[in-house]
Amino acid sequence: MSHSSSEEGGLSQAAPNVPNTRELLDNPTQSVATPRDQVPPTVDEASPSSTSSFEMIDMESGPAPYQEVQPHWFFCRRADDNASWLPFSRKDSDKLENASHAVGDQEDEVVIAVEGERYDVHVKDRKRYAVYWEQGPTEVRRCTWFYKGNKDTRFMPYPEDFSKRLEEAFMISVTLNEWKRKLEFPNGETVILHNPKLMMQYQPIGLQDEWVSSPSEQTRPGTVKRGVNNIPVEIPDGEPEKVDHLVFMVHGIGPACDLRFRSIIQCVNDFRSASLSLLTSHYKRAEQDGLIGRVEFLPVNWHSALHGDATGVDEDIQRITLPSISRLRHFTNDTLLDLFFYNSPTYCQTIVDTVASEINMLHTLFRKRHSDFNGAVSVVGHSLGSLILFDLLTNQRNGSRKAKEAVPCGEPLDLNGDTLQQTLSRLGLQQYLDTLQAENVDLESLALCQDGDLKDLGIPLGPRKKILDYVQKKCLSQAFKTGAVHLPEGLQAPPQMTSNSDGNQSTGFTMQQSQFHRAQSVTSAVDYEYFDVGIGQVSIDYPQLAFHPQTFFAFGSPIGMFLTVRGLKQIDPNYSFPTCKSFYNIYHPYDPVAYRLEPMIVTDVDLEPMLIPHHKGRKRMHLAGVCDEAESSGSAEQTEQPEIKVGMLNGGRRIDYVLQEKPIESFNEYLFAIQSHLCYWESEDTALLLLKEIYDKLGVAMEQPQQ
Repeated sequence: MSHSSSEEGGLSQAAPNVPNTRELLDNPTQSVATPRDQVPPTVDEASPSSTSSFEMIDMESGPAPYQEVQPHWFFCRRADDNASWLPFSRKDSDKLENASHAVGDQEDEVVIAVEGERYDVHVKDRKRYAVYWEQGPTEVRRCTWFYKGNKDTRFMPYPEDFSKRLEEAFMISVTLNEWKRKLEFPNGETVILHNPKLMMQYQPIGLQDEWVSSPSEQTRPGTVKRGVNNIPVEIPDGEPEKVDHLVFMVHGIGPACDLRFRSIIQCVNDFRSASLSLLTSHYKRAEQDGLIGRVEFLPVNWHSALHGDATGVDEDIQRITLPSISRLRHFTNDTLLDLFFYNSPTYCQTIVDTVASEINMLHTLFRKRHSDFNGAVSVVGHSLGSLILFDLLTNQRNGSRKAKEAVPCGEPLDLNGDTLQQTLSRLGLQQYLDTLQAENVDLESLALCQDGDLKDLGIPLGPRKKILDYVQKKCLSQAFKTGAVHLPEGLQAPPQMTSNSDGNQSTGFTMQQSQFHRAQSVTSAVDYEYFDVGIGQVSIDYPQLAFHPQTFFAFGSPIGMFLTVRGLKQIDPNYSFPTCKSFYNIYHPYDPVAYRLEPMIVTDVDLEPMLIPHHKGRKRMHLAGVCDEAESSGSAEQTEQPEIKVGMLNGGRRIDYVLQEKPIESFNEYLFAIQSHLCYWESEDTALLLLKEIYDKLGVAMEQPQQ
């Protein structure tokens, strides 16, 4: 019997207003009648020809004793109009089965954590809920009987109530050795238990496809199977309970992360599955000895917060969008504009706040559900997500660095003698006077407030930015007067401003104003401690992460390009992230968005990037034809020039790592360019590099699998 491994099983269409088998499968509330004296003509015509050989074989053997069917728990996954039922792992199914027996008649709901504790199943309600991300509840079933129509690609479970009726009928037939027992659906479809080996479901003539003319095709029945062991389905054993390492993965532009337009949740699920498979193949002995558990990967979604109702930016953009080529413009608004949003101080603040708060929330929730977790935490950023993490990590503070104040005011703030009320009126924000006075906030304390403080008071984003920008400018101006801020050496003074006959200022800038604007860009930019140019997003208050990441992995990253555009020519070799000491820049050679970083650190040596080994421990065939070097041992640290120390961003180790392109990709670089930017989620080579970096630090060596 052929079957497909696709997760999306198509549902056959029934006649209008008549529920068919699939509708009953998806709607367990429908009742099922079991009249034994009413069988559609289709059944009587089909039974003799379709069952004779099975009945003759069955008659030669005696009746087997009845044994209760073993259930297995499934959950429903819906995509568009299709529904597919996937099995829980054996470990999770056993937990759910034991819980279902323990529930009994008690009123309280019983919640069981499944799938690495990323989901909770409410056993009584038969619902599965996501823990770490927003996702609608999915249906859960205790499955014992399955059905596959002649047009279906996989078996579907019957509703629990009808499965119970089927099991009762099967028990009676086995016990009494009486077969041809019939159970009828409300829509006229009928299940006939011909013998223990042959059980079929028949459609009434009214539900047959009109274009089918052959009588044999009209009466072709569906297949019914009892027990999960009798259907072709792969059931995983289950994930290890112990988590060795936690990784947060931040997506890039747009809501979709690959060419199949899947979300960050689905892509991270694939990456997690690849890592579990690689642990089994490359860390088999350590896994058998109980030295390792698994690595947990959790998605971080910031796109919905930016494009949701909270900002209203989608509505504003839609008002100015032209009506032509609407699909392309929708794609641009929903995807490409994220790049421009990140370069806007207002929306950049929203993005970094969302990413940091989401990571911290997920970290807190994970620690709560895994109270015995004592491993390290790493972060992964894809595309724009890597730039967001780079800016965040550059602006983290450790214990040895003095906390950066919101504004550099060393003396009480003097805003031209204005009171708090006058200052708010000047900004058109007098409606927030009562809010600030209720917390005893005066001008001096207002100067010490950060964005999070004003947000806690319920002040919206726009007014918060106005207040902080105004206070910061006044503080800088006052700092110049007191000598607290000095210009960098070598800054040339632009032309001074002149006054017209009315005494008003005209074109040009005074030296003081030039100093003010220059100092503002230096002090409010990203604090690159060793960089030769102040860069980064202006007027952004970067939030702090609740932990110190062990390693930062960038996938298909434009960091190098953005740093160059911001005016940075070189990264000082002594520079490292304040709280993260390891950094890998991973890219596909044809990725149009990816840029290197090592040339910005080591400018006098032309270094080739490190070639990421194939996960099977070899070079791809077309690359081994042009390379005479010895086969890579699989070490991510091996380099042809070990004497070169590539700065401190990765502790002196290499930073740029390039994937091996597939042979078919090498024929046309342009054809596979976009796909190359989205390949990382399904790349086993990338996943293995992450695992090796993680477990090397735990003292667990990787094994080379047998070819």
